[in-house]
Amino acid sequence: MHPETGDLRECSEKKEMESEVMCMALSNAPSGEQMSRFLAVGLLDKTVRLLSLAPQDCLTQKNMQGLPDLAESLVMIEMGASDPTAGPSSSSDEPSGPVTLGQLYLYVGLQNGALLRMVVDQTSAGLSDDRMRYLGSRPVKLFKIKCQGNEAVLAMSSRSWLSYYYQNRFHLTPLSYEMLEYASGFSSEQCPEGIVAISTNTLRILALETLGAVFNQVSYPVEYTPRKFIIHPETQNLIIAETEHNAYTEDTKKQRRVQMAEEMQEAAEENEQELAREMAEAFLTEDLPEKIFGAPKAGPGMWASLVRVLDPRTGNTESVTRFEQNEAVFSMSLVKFSNRPDDLHLVLGVAKDLNLNPVARGGFLYTYKMTGNSVELLHKTSVDEVPYAMCPFQGALLVGVGRFLRLYDLGKKKLLRKCENKHLPNLIVKIESMGHRIYVSDVQESVFLVRYKRYENQLLIFADDTQPRWVTTSCVLDYNTVASADKFGNVCIVRLPTQVSDEVDDDPTGNKSLWDRGVLNGAAHKTELIASFHLGEVCLSLQKATLIEGGSECLVYTTVSGTVGVLVPFTSHEDQDFFQHLEMHMRAENPPLCGREHIYFRSAYFPVKNVLDGDLCEQFNSIDLSKQKSIAEDLDKTPSEVSKKLEDIRTRYAF
Repeated sequence: MHPETGDLRECSEKKEMESEVMCMALSNAPSGEQMSRFLAVGLLDKTVRLLSLAPQDCLTQKNMQGLPDLAESLVMIEMGASDPTAGPSSSSDEPSGPVTLGQLYLYVGLQNGALLRMVVDQTSAGLSDDRMRYLGSRPVKLFKIKCQGNEAVLAMSSRSWLSYYYQNRFHLTPLSYEMLEYASGFSSEQCPEGIVAISTNTLRILALETLGAVFNQVSYPVEYTPRKFIIHPETQNLIIAETEHNAYTEDTKKQRRVQMAEEMQEAAEENEQELAREMAEAFLTEDLPEKIFGAPKAGPGMWASLVRVLDPRTGNTESVTRFEQNEAVFSMSLVKFSNRPDDLHLVLGVAKDLNLNPVARGGFLYTYKMTGNSVELLHKTSVDEVPYAMCPFQGALLVGVGRFLRLYDLGKKKLLRKCENKHLPNLIVKIESMGHRIYVSDVQESVFLVRYKRYENQLLIFADDTQPRWVTTSCVLDYNTVASADKFGNVCIVRLPTQVSDEVDDDPTGNKSLWDRGVLNGAAHKTELIASFHLGEVCLSLQKATLIEGGSECLVYTTVSGTVGVLVPFTSHEDQDFFQHLEMHMRAENPPLCGREHIYFRSAYFPVKNVLDGDLCEQFNSIDLSKQKSIAEDLDKTPSEVSKKLEDIRTRYAF
């Protein structure tokens, strides 16, 4: 374009490429210049090429980079040049270590659903520091948009992602929105930095407000404290058990209102009876929202419970089932019994008159038939202790009734007890199963491995742990391995030796496990401690999950303080050795502020074993540059390579 007249001028230079051109991207003109310096071209031969646009060597190839798949789209963008919110931040989804302000980046969206980012040298057109991230199952389309005065990249695959520079760090964040197909920057008086996008056959205008946010959440208020929830396999609705201590049920509240109104009239004198009657009627008809004024306190030992069927997509409550006063729901399970395989049943474990000691006057097993979003009560089974845990097992139901492990089947008038094991020590808090093997967690004595012998109709304990652990939750990782967390903030992984597992499976009758003399006054076999780590917070749930599409499995934990964390396995000895040395250097170069030794904290109750502290390693990006260089030199790497290694291990498992 002519700088004075604004006329377009046709360039006579042409270049024939070696393969078919799939996509192109033009870089912005540098500050003070009229023309862009580079043109990026993606070809059918799985390469991307940088061509010079300088007048003296126009369309001359400067560099070439091979790609793992065909390029779908390209974007060249300058990021980090002017960040009005620049400042230190420890929260990042895509850390990149030291960043040169005003750096030119090449984003490549691949047809296999991956996003590739490379640094472009604005002088020599060299490509370096390539980072790759899998975004979804569809080819990645890239679009330039404006974000707080700076340029950002909107990447669209099976879900949409935003890559931007904020508070001196790069972020790659998924957008909590419907799948988009095309987008462009949009600016108006009402929306100065918006996005106009197409989703199916609709045109939408979006605005990004909370940059730097890690989580997006939608809250739906419930009546009592949620204790357990399970997902209905057909409707995908949530079945939530809500139980509150020191609370009244709705029926009890009405009875208490009537009782208090009668007491008001009885306490009034004869000449005040009319006034007392009016006050009692006003008291009965008065509606005071509990969200504002609070709920009445019932006192210790008083419980209120209900079961809610909630649609998580809309937040609508499909049905509510309430229980009598002092009935507390503590466990629930969806079961398909072998004698009625076509019906799905919901079984609830309810404690009666429970004190927090805990001492209870027994409990009940409520059995419901699931019909769509509603529940139909079939029968109610009395038990002698608190049914604190349950698990479906081979067409039947395993229930932990106090310290007794029982197997129930469905009957016409109640659940039928088939067999039980009375040798567990204290209180069963979690039951899981895999094949014929059952994993039972005790409140004080760690995890027990139990096998069910169908022909003998016996539940046999054949292995336990050597250490007492006050288990709060557990998760089966594989047939021989169990992860558990305790009340003192520790997470451990125990494993049954392969030789012992084969020996137990080869014993057809189970008599050997039944009559073998136990080790350390326990079971015949002992599990081995594989890993141990002190979190510092009481862990309430453990779940083996895949957090991103196409990612690897990891162990997700949540704590009573609201922390959501991830324990990830190393896939190579090289990674394990690298992070072990990085952790060792970080312990020496970046000690805690309070002066306590890091390894003492992580070994608060049990010595830390086979677990590396990722939070400590992540602090590498926030320490002084001189210390970064010193640590990187000892690791035979550069600071950017160490930062890239940290990023790779995170993005392999989570956002």
